[in-house]
Amino acid sequence: MKKWSPLLITLLLFSIATVSAQKKLKQSDSLTQFDAYVQQAVKDWEAPGLGIVVVKDNQVIFKKGYGVLKLGANQQVNSQTLFNCASTTKAMTATCMGILVDQGKIKWDDPVIKYLPEFQLYDPWVTRELRVRDLFLHNSGVGNADFLWGDNHLTGDEILEKMRLVKPSYSMRSSFIYQNIFYLAAGKVIEKVSGIPWADFVQQNVFQPLGMTNTFSQISQVNTTNIAAPHYRIDKQIQVISRDIADVVGPAGSVLSCIDDMGIWIKTMMDSSKYAGGRLLKPETWKEMFRPQTLVTPEQFYPTKELTKPNFMTYALGWFQQDYRGKKLNFHTGSLAGAVAINAQMPEENIAVYIFGNLDHVELRHALMFKTIDYFALGGNRDWSKELLKLYGDIHSAKDTAEKEADKKRVLNTHPTLALSEYAGTYDDPLYGKVVISFENNELSFFINNNTNAGKLTHWNYDSFKAEFTKKWYGKSDLQFQLNTEGKVDGLNLDGFQFKKTK
Repeated sequence: MKKWSPLLITLLLFSIATVSAQKKLKQSDSLTQFDAYVQQAVKDWEAPGLGIVVVKDNQVIFKKGYGVLKLGANQQVNSQTLFNCASTTKAMTATCMGILVDQGKIKWDDPVIKYLPEFQLYDPWVTRELRVRDLFLHNSGVGNADFLWGDNHLTGDEILEKMRLVKPSYSMRSSFIYQNIFYLAAGKVIEKVSGIPWADFVQQNVFQPLGMTNTFSQISQVNTTNIAAPHYRIDKQIQVISRDIADVVGPAGSVLSCIDDMGIWIKTMMDSSKYAGGRLLKPETWKEMFRPQTLVTPEQFYPTKELTKPNFMTYALGWFQQDYRGKKLNFHTGSLAGAVAINAQMPEENIAVYIFGNLDHVELRHALMFKTIDYFALGGNRDWSKELLKLYGDIHSAKDTAEKEADKKRVLNTHPTLALSEYAGTYDDPLYGKVVISFENNELSFFINNNTNAGKLTHWNYDSFKAEFTKKWYGKSDLQFQLNTEGKVDGLNLDGFQFKKTK
């Protein structure tokens, strides 16, 4: 056997050490460049705070917080800062259902009424045919019904009871309209099958096994000052706003977490749900989570499609999907008033990213999602931040132009048919609830469902008014009073919602 000289061994070890050091230096330079890109993007988008974590080849390779928790304060975002996961919660709820499937306690294609016999929809046939998997796919035929929790003080059970009054928007499984309430129903199924509420189930079966010690299924569980405040751009100025509470529809979007814990979550979901103590889901159930199950219409997909030009747009169990540069991309956004998130993974490249933000619909999240995939996996120097700033800037400009054009149709110098005091009263609808119109100090105010939302009415023309919300980030709505043949007010229409005057 040939013997290696001590000098040769020393030179070989030195060479290996040098290559390793150069590799680490190159990786360090790469991360520094990415960090600089994120910093500039945060500045360009005027995001108060942001957190990002990147996983590549089953390792966290980048994790950092930027900016502040709240404008006007100096507390910096760090890896433990809590943000709203919002609708990225949906993948967690689907995982919970998958756990029960693996336990043999439920099947994806079981009828929902097998577990929730009281859950009734407007169409009796849809009620009978609705399957457990349909609760996750936004294809039931029922349109958006977020007013049931956003403009109400209803309990989860009361919201589900109201669903029997929501008329379908399309035929079952023939299209796609995003629907949060069905995830609430999924949470109720989980509760019926497991015997514990969804909020406890996800904590005990997902967060605790993974060691996600700073993740909470409801904001009522949170007791820390290290939590990002929500922000909104109002009158061209970014302001702190009150926090949206989504606990009543928790399975659709109530989880709060930090980038430390989201690093654990995205690593687990990339690695077929494996973690140090085992796995959350059986391999076949994990695959089912990401199997395309319904087509997403262009109108219901993200404006980013104008730049990425995908060949397919689908939805799986809690995940949007598209092709990007020839690879399958699974992702989902999360949005509550003043708070955003995005969770994305590209299994073929073994890369995943999670991003939090605390400014309403700051689409820096999409820009950093695509930039991360390019930078760490696919290559290229495309400036996604710059391109999406222009794309969304153009969208906002077009919206402003449309509003100005609509304003031109206002008929000037008109007056309400009746004295303002005669419009005051209580207006009801079995589905939408109650609107109270009050007259005081020679002006009209409105109060929706026991003051869930409120504001002032400004005359527009004839018997039409603009409803200006006290919560300015809600914008303005159109309100039209309706008169009967006797010339008396007998109803109103608020942004398409019809109410009858009862008092």
